[in-house]
Amino acid sequence: MEFNVHHQVLGAVFVIAVIMGAVVNKTHFCTMGAVSDWVNIGDTGRMRAWVFAMAVALLGVIALESAGVINLSSETFPQYRTANFAWPRYLAGGALFGIGMVLASGCGNKTLVRVGTGNLKSLTVLLVGMVASYLMLWSPLFEKAFLPWLQPATINLAQHGMPTQHAGDVIAGLLGQASSKANNAAVALMVALGMLIFVLKSKDFRGSFDNILGGAVVGLAIVAGWYLTGGPLGQSWKEYAEMATDIPSRVQVQSYTFVSPMGDTVRYLLDPMKMSLVNFGVVALAGVITGSFIHAITTKNFRIEWFASFGDFVNHVIGGALMGIGGVLSMGCTVGQAITGMSTLAIGSMLTFVAIVAAAVVTMKVQYWRMMREA
Repeated sequence: MEFNVHHQVLGAVFVIAVIMGAVVNKTHFCTMGAVSDWVNIGDTGRMRAWVFAMAVALLGVIALESAGVINLSSETFPQYRTANFAWPRYLAGGALFGIGMVLASGCGNKTLVRVGTGNLKSLTVLLVGMVASYLMLWSPLFEKAFLPWLQPATINLAQHGMPTQHAGDVIAGLLGQASSKANNAAVALMVALGMLIFVLKSKDFRGSFDNILGGAVVGLAIVAGWYLTGGPLGQSWKEYAEMATDIPSRVQVQSYTFVSPMGDTVRYLLDPMKMSLVNFGVVALAGVITGSFIHAITTKNFRIEWFASFGDFVNHVIGGALMGIGGVLSMGCTVGQAITGMSTLAIGSMLTFVAIVAAAVVTMKVQYWRMMREA
């Protein structure tokens, strides 16, 4: 089989995902854990690591777009900056995902990492999430259950002088000014600097090598994904796909996200001989599991873990389903929207991040109240 640009891109995506999986395992980078630490013990270290990853990814996108290497305001997967602002999907999807990740003991990325360490609870969550994501992407579920109430509430920002939902475009439109790349870059830079100030003012964060490493590697992985698919290699990849006899799946400008790839993986597994279905997300998902597994084996931390009770099993199954449904509905997860999406500075990504965190906080509070009541 000829090694072509398609294999080159997917190979690079896999290697980066392996590194990310190993580093996330080593540093305990966890977005659900970040919320839990903040709510339960007042520790913001991992929350700042999460924000640090956003800042690194955003700064990378600013640099690449300012240099004209990539353009995330054109077609991407998903369409983060789309002018069709379906605000209910971000809020509802983010809330479902936030509840789900608490019940499932981790977000999509952390679920993959735990699968690599031998956690059968997370494997169950992954399998349920894969089915739920597949149904949302490749069955009439989204069209019948969600589209009817999403379409009437969708706002066409272009009709209000906002070509995209980039925060810079939205601010310019609200002020009655014309949008510009320079204005968008300035707004993005101010947001990134604000994030860095929040992160670096904490001595606890600055003194934690793991928090710095985890946030930096995840943020840089997002930048690398954008560069691979939106830069010169990505253009060659797109040209190859347009000429291919068997057109590869999802040859679009994109970066790392971990919910829609679950559904795409099911789609491939249902027709495993059709290699064109092996796309960016499928390879990324496999790479994170592989990287985590390698780290677990080399550090002798591979452990089989099972459910503590039937109730624990039920919680994880429900959590996996909510993450699969909510992640597709909101067009991303705590990585796909809250880091990759945030790197595009899309308003929808900000709403999703807020909805995920708010729903997770409420769910944790309810769990604590029930535990105290039963004690």
